[in-house]
Amino acid sequence: MRWALWICGTSTQSARPGVSPWQKRPVAALPALALDDPAAAPLTQSLAIIEYLEETHPEPPLLPKDAAGRARVRAIALDIACEIHPLDNLRVLRYLQGELKVADDDKNRWYRHWVETGLDVVERQLAGHAATGRFCHGDTPGLADCVLVPQIFNARRMDCRLDHVPTVMRIFEACMAEPAFASTQPSACPDAT
Repeated sequence: MRWALWICGTSTQSARPGVSPWQKRPVAALPALALDDPAAAPLTQSLAIIEYLEETHPEPPLLPKDAAGRARVRAIALDIACEIHPLDNLRVLRYLQGELKVADDDKNRWYRHWVETGLDVVERQLAGHAATGRFCHGDTPGLADCVLVPQIFNARRMDCRLDHVPTVMRIFEACMAEPAFASTQPSACPDAT
């Protein structure tokens, strides 16, 4: 979510009108976006927050203008957010070890399997597609890129194989060359977990 905040002109340190810096969701360790209206409940879930930013801060756009392009970007983002991220969530990994007593090596092998196969699906969506450009869709970063980048950081943290997803990695490197991504990567953010 922090990448989308930056792209939309809102950093995690200073907010634009209507948007306050992000905070932890009261019921879980997911990000939440507090609105300036103290009566408003924080917005939760990264994709919902990113869509909110797209609607309230439409320049620069995080989604393409055409319906087919928007559907493609959402499909890529949902494959990452729904098929990869839930399985590599620290809460899930802690449950595997704590409750199910899965050995660390087995947990890591399980993690790598799901992240590597999930990224392979994303690679097939991106590689050779006419709409794939410097980024997931075209030549400016958008919603799918904002969802992809943190998964690559997670994959690297867990020593996942990434040589089988060259398009994904090319896009990740293009993202990291952008100030929005470089300045908000986990190592640059003291509140990142």
